[in-house]
Amino acid sequence: MHSRDKIRNIAIIAHVDHGKTTLVDKLLQQSGTFRDNEAIQERAMDSNDLERERGITILAKNTAINYKDYLINIVDTPGHADFGGEVERIMKMVDGVLLVVDAFEGCMPQTKFVLRKALEQNLKPIVVLNKIDRPSARPEEVVDEVLDLFIELGATDEQLDFQVVYASALQGTSGNEPTDLASNMQAVYEVIVNHIPAPTESVELPLQFLVTLMDYNEYMGRVAIGRVNRGVIKQGQPVAVMTRDGKIKQARIEKLFGFQGLKRIEIEEAAAGDIIAIAGIREINIGETIADPNNPEALPVLKIDEPTLQMTFLVNNSPFAGREGKWVTSRKLRERLFNELETDVSLRVDETDSPDSFVVSGRGELHLGILIENMRREGFELQVSKPEVITRMIDGQKMEPVERLLIDVPEEHMGTVMESLGSRKAEMVNMINNGTGQVRLEFLIPARGLIGYRTNFLTLTRGYGIMNHAFDSYGPYYGSNVGGRHQGVLVSSETGVSTLYGILSIEDRGLLFLQPGAEIYEGMIVGEHTRDNDIVVNICKEKQVTNIRSANKDDTVRMKTPRLYGLEEALEYLNDDEYCEITPKSIRMRKKYLNKNERERSEKSRKNSEVNA
Repeated sequence: MHSRDKIRNIAIIAHVDHGKTTLVDKLLQQSGTFRDNEAIQERAMDSNDLERERGITILAKNTAINYKDYLINIVDTPGHADFGGEVERIMKMVDGVLLVVDAFEGCMPQTKFVLRKALEQNLKPIVVLNKIDRPSARPEEVVDEVLDLFIELGATDEQLDFQVVYASALQGTSGNEPTDLASNMQAVYEVIVNHIPAPTESVELPLQFLVTLMDYNEYMGRVAIGRVNRGVIKQGQPVAVMTRDGKIKQARIEKLFGFQGLKRIEIEEAAAGDIIAIAGIREINIGETIADPNNPEALPVLKIDEPTLQMTFLVNNSPFAGREGKWVTSRKLRERLFNELETDVSLRVDETDSPDSFVVSGRGELHLGILIENMRREGFELQVSKPEVITRMIDGQKMEPVERLLIDVPEEHMGTVMESLGSRKAEMVNMINNGTGQVRLEFLIPARGLIGYRTNFLTLTRGYGIMNHAFDSYGPYYGSNVGGRHQGVLVSSETGVSTLYGILSIEDRGLLFLQPGAEIYEGMIVGEHTRDNDIVVNICKEKQVTNIRSANKDDTVRMKTPRLYGLEEALEYLNDDEYCEITPKSIRMRKKYLNKNERERSEKSRKNSEVNA
């Protein structure tokens, strides 16, 4: 067991894509934690498929490296504000943070979000200016930006006196000056051991351990990960589990694990300041305290940011239900959603009057989108409604979530972007033009105004724009006409297979979402109308075969390229009267009422109720 003053517990925090996970890779590789012949994957910390495909960190993960005679426990956290629940809990496990900032991009919305969480916990910060080898890097300006951000967030004098290290995680180089880099990560290790404080908790006091992360293992069941806040914990020891609702349950520690590199190693005991995993306690949840049974004292319950967005998850009842998925019943859907609550503390699941639908609330579109994507890969079929923001009553006033939006665009697109955001009730708070032809615009915008905006934004900027946003605060309700889709849709009148002839006959009515030969059903959305109303179309029409030769030859006919939607784009596109049907192989958009007459009846009764209200 390491002596307490040789342990360092740090979290790596940053805006998404500023290089946290790559930095951890290099720290692991150069520490000698792995054998020379051991194969290590790139971005080794991003362990699940979705993380590797998207190049983002979704779940916080921890690792431990040995440097000289120090043990450095490192927790890699997500950069997206949607996974803020993960970031928030991690801060309870560590004594300091490495704030990784891109030497070109500088401070971004999530940089502010994650740094605020760290400063609130009074953690010691170290700034790592990454990607310093980029030709466009501007280290001096970015250090000034970081300092301004610290001041804006109310950092203490001690926190303002932060150390800065310059690095290129990709190249594995670092140094204390931007122009003087060594071809190793020595400068990063040294700043960690010299400036991050060692754990100060007492080994003598009765045991306290806060469950911060949850894992599941099919052999051992639930695995609770966290930091020993005080005392000593041993294998086989009887403990008291203090639940979130104040109850006390007796349990026994079956197995203890420490961390070494990416592996968990079984240990006999751990003491205050150690980050460990505990197996063998069946019903344990995030935020609960494991304590000494003779002197049970609970640690403060973790405060988690409330969800800001909700969607209804429903059993798939479309004409194609049950064709592609393994799990299609409401019992399975309910079981899966409630299982997710065990490891995701930012999620809420509420049952409705119908046994077939559940209201799921999360931190944003990406948060809920990742859950849906995981479910479809597991073989679930389901339908979801349009995402809606969660409003609150604060001091008798209706309030809604407001996001801070940061946009980088070429100068020539600035006007159109500002105009498009104006109609979504965005308020510009800052504009920086550093003379490179790129402009940075900063807005405060109601979260509703951002739903469905990304596709429109990419079209307006021809793919050259970059947008990032993070939750800022709750502000007064902006009224009912914010955001939303302005175009109507093309709705299929038939069930069958789309034909080239059918598609060509309605191409001038709008933009199609599918190719010829796609299976469709009545009420399915097959395209976007050029106007603001919905129309019913038949794209299953076959050409009448005659023996008269046509003057314009068929082989010269060209079909326009359809717009194919992925999961997140489809969720953003939906209107109030539509669902997105999700199966392991398909993503389809449809009307809630598939039959045209039913849709008309529903619209009529909605208008009548509005008039009466």
